[in-house]
Amino acid sequence: MKQRLTDRYNITITGNQDGQVILFAHGFGCDQGMWRYVAPAFEADYKVVLFDYIGHGRANLDAYNRERYASLHGYAQDVLDICHALDLQHVILVGHSVSSMIGTLACIREPDRFDRLIMVGPSPRYINDGDYYGGFEREDIEGLLAMMDGNFFGWATSLAPAIMGNEDRPQLGVELRESFCRTDLDVALQFARVTFYSDNRTDLPKLQTPSLVIQSLSDIIAPVEVGEYIAQKAPNSQLRVISATGHCPHLSAPAETTEVIHQYLASVN
Repeated sequence: MKQRLTDRYNITITGNQDGQVILFAHGFGCDQGMWRYVAPAFEADYKVVLFDYIGHGRANLDAYNRERYASLHGYAQDVLDICHALDLQHVILVGHSVSSMIGTLACIREPDRFDRLIMVGPSPRYINDGDYYGGFEREDIEGLLAMMDGNFFGWATSLAPAIMGNEDRPQLGVELRESFCRTDLDVALQFARVTFYSDNRTDLPKLQTPSLVIQSLSDIIAPVEVGEYIAQKAPNSQLRVISATGHCPHLSAPAETTEVIHQYLASVN
């Protein structure tokens, strides 16, 4: 069972094998390689676990099930299955983007398994709703998804640089575009719909795991208002707005991202 899960999710384990577990979960259209500038900074003190979701990176695509992944709960079950197979306890879960909400669902399901949840660029709902500001109108999301359906490469080429930000370093946008395009197309299209139509606002008050929200100063996917909302609604939550720009500070500002995580963990241990 352990070996099957290791192969299914391309699990890699590094660092201090006797240390507390820190589990990194990547965002939409990415893979564990996106943590390559951050994860090594924790290897001296922590047991570092990385993985790929099905359809991403080197995970086993044969394990994909459209019914299972019709909601974020299927991805949360992935996280829990990995924890069960490896017998991971007292886990510090670090999730980027949609994996922040996936992590929230996993922590709600099994609160005793997780010590901390660290969310990088999270959003519980991307679509504006009354007084809630998610950053997008419904027609914006519908247009984005229609563009993905019609020309995924064109969507990735035009949107990846905007999502990444940091126009002075165009290679970052190129890397994100190539990552999007490596993702299995059918998986990407379904995951995008599940992500952008998700609404996890009512889950936030149920999150008892102490959490840190890391928010870039400028992020077209998850504006600062979204981070403030999460910090207000999730018990035991802290917000840190960092000077980085773009939706992927673990790539564009890894030193600052790493330092904020280290500071948070040091303050609670």
